[in-house]
Amino acid sequence: MGETHQLGSLGSKLHAALASREARSIRRRLPEPTVLGKQSLIDFTSNDYLSLSTNPLLRARFLQKITEPERGQVLGSTGSRLLVNPVAHDRLERRMEAVFTRPGPRKHDDMPQVGLLFNSGFDANVAFYTCIPQSGDVVILDEYIHASVWDGVRASRVEQDCIKTFEHNSIESLCFVIDSLSNTVVERLQTGTSSLFIAVESLYSMDGTLSPLREINSLLSKLFPKNSYLIVDEAHATGIYGPPGRPGCGRVSQLGLDDCRVLARLHTFGKALAGSGAILLTTPLLTSYLINYARPLIYTTALAHPNVILVEAAFDLMVDGETDKLSTHLLALSSYLISLLQTRLNEAGIPPEIISLPPHFLPISTTLPSFDRVRVCLHSGNTREDVEALVSGAVEWARTWAGESKPKDSGRETTRSQQSRTRL
Repeated sequence: MGETHQLGSLGSKLHAALASREARSIRRRLPEPTVLGKQSLIDFTSNDYLSLSTNPLLRARFLQKITEPERGQVLGSTGSRLLVNPVAHDRLERRMEAVFTRPGPRKHDDMPQVGLLFNSGFDANVAFYTCIPQSGDVVILDEYIHASVWDGVRASRVEQDCIKTFEHNSIESLCFVIDSLSNTVVERLQTGTSSLFIAVESLYSMDGTLSPLREINSLLSKLFPKNSYLIVDEAHATGIYGPPGRPGCGRVSQLGLDDCRVLARLHTFGKALAGSGAILLTTPLLTSYLINYARPLIYTTALAHPNVILVEAAFDLMVDGETDKLSTHLLALSSYLISLLQTRLNEAGIPPEIISLPPHFLPISTTLPSFDRVRVCLHSGNTREDVEALVSGAVEWARTWAGESKPKDSGRETTRSQQSRTRL
């Protein structure tokens, strides 16, 4: 309270806000410091999906690359890309274009895509949505879209009545939102004087849901074939999903949608690829516009050389197919967790009011109340034994709460149980 007193009214207001979060059990704190690979607890939390951060092969490849005599500069980045454009950064962008671009002949109306590095996926999303949608355009966002997209859209030139959301992954809701646009807006879209942007993530990490990219692409092609665009954030799919022969290139490539309808794709390096930074793949015109107007690019120091070299090393493993077996194991573990948990919950007679899987993971269509969520992140470094231990812990927890939530004389649940319903 000493600091609160010293800061006067500012301190009092900040303290009150934090106290409110504390009372509602939502106050954020940094977790205890850990050394990756050294913690005693099994990691079901981080975004290190392929466990590359502790992979000796990646470590060896990185150390080899960073000590190559011909490499030259390996420290710093010397400033903004607009001051100095290091060879390593330009080389990585060109390589990413080759990795993520569909090989073979392209359709006549396809626009080539080039890459532009950003310090993070957050910076890239803010840059794109702040700059690219223009006044009079329409932006429709999946309600679960990342906060960085919201920050960019809110700071854009798009009028508030032209910023809409649709229910998560619902084509029906998206159609309803488009149908509800004013006649004036629809006329602008039909005549091509305005553009429509649909913002989605290919894989949503909180619920493990996959965006219906094909269906959205078809809908836009039908309604506004000349001026509607799909913008896809591939942050949680990069390195894991991809078409045959191109592992890890994301769900856009996996579904064969890397054409002109997908105007921009974001691939980040800080999750499955154990690095940092991101690349935005879009058209040469949009890239040039971002270089001129994107403040998160213009006014920041570029990625340091060690970061770029680490991403190079991670992509070596991806292109060589080394990460393919890791992602296969990861997806198999995910399926095992879902089936095992559902089986054990059913065997134990745990009611869905206590603990459940999200509806899209259940074998039959069902509607459950929206409970508190526990996010579980599996990794290639996890084992089936790790998953079994997690499931056993979850079932034991559920048994405890199920016992405490049995009706009392009044026929009402205890307050403790009411506050402890959850879903995985």
